[in-house]
Amino acid sequence: MISLETLYDILIPIVLGSALIEGLWLSRARAEGYDWKAWLTSVADLAVRRLLALLPYSLAAPVFLWAYHHRLFTFRIDSAQSVLLLFVGLEFFYYWYHRASHTVRWFWNTHAVHHSPNQFNLAAAYRLGWLGKFTGTTIFFTPLVFLGFEPVTVLTALALNLLYQFWIHADWIPTLGWLEYVLNTPSAHRVHHARNPEYLDANFGGVLIVFDRMFGTYVEERADLPCDYGLVHRVTTYNPLRINVEPWIGLVKDLANARSLGEAWNYLFGAPGWRPNGEGQTTAELKAHAHVAMT
Repeated sequence: MISLETLYDILIPIVLGSALIEGLWLSRARAEGYDWKAWLTSVADLAVRRLLALLPYSLAAPVFLWAYHHRLFTFRIDSAQSVLLLFVGLEFFYYWYHRASHTVRWFWNTHAVHHSPNQFNLAAAYRLGWLGKFTGTTIFFTPLVFLGFEPVTVLTALALNLLYQFWIHADWIPTLGWLEYVLNTPSAHRVHHARNPEYLDANFGGVLIVFDRMFGTYVEERADLPCDYGLVHRVTTYNPLRINVEPWIGLVKDLANARSLGEAWNYLFGAPGWRPNGEGQTTAELKAHAHVAMT
């Protein structure tokens, strides 16, 4: 099997080149132009993340090693059944990882970086944040290792899953007919990146959209409601350090003001925007306010 680092060496130039070509085309095709500062911010985010990958540390690594040492079976990628099991299993756990990344502040603080661009384009796909390996996001895929897949196999499959998601970061690709019922498409992912209250916390799938439909988080893109991209509190800086660090500074400030262990817990692992007085800006509260405003 090709090593994970070799895979990255092959794919990164393709990804960067494709985003650059898209940027050149959109800058000519659209009156509003193309946000090249945001493009540069995404490139800087990717560069620093690759440097941090050299550090011999990951919160999930010891968990993966323990799980593989105590695995139930041993699966090799040498049959269609094993590949199918890995694919479906990865999709299932990716859905829950991605959903938690929107509903648990500890994970959202890193994932918010991915949602910080105010334009939706291919360059946004590789703005993923710097601290994922330190917050333990890949722990969600531990059951696949415990089942019997090698950790490197799971991580390589995850990288390929993210590669699929690169092309769906496009606002110029139309809906794709019946494929919208099965696959995570550009249309579905536009909804996922929108800051409109009606679209928040929807469409968490990786390659497939079926688990969103199964668990009630699928929202269809509406012709009468254009997607407004970015975070609820729109990011106006192009400084990648600020974009990555400011959510954690906000968390530290909230923890310092916590009046009980329960409040501290909710600040850490509650919904993003949670406040003890119930007047925060969680997704549920934003949707409720939008509903009231419409009635």
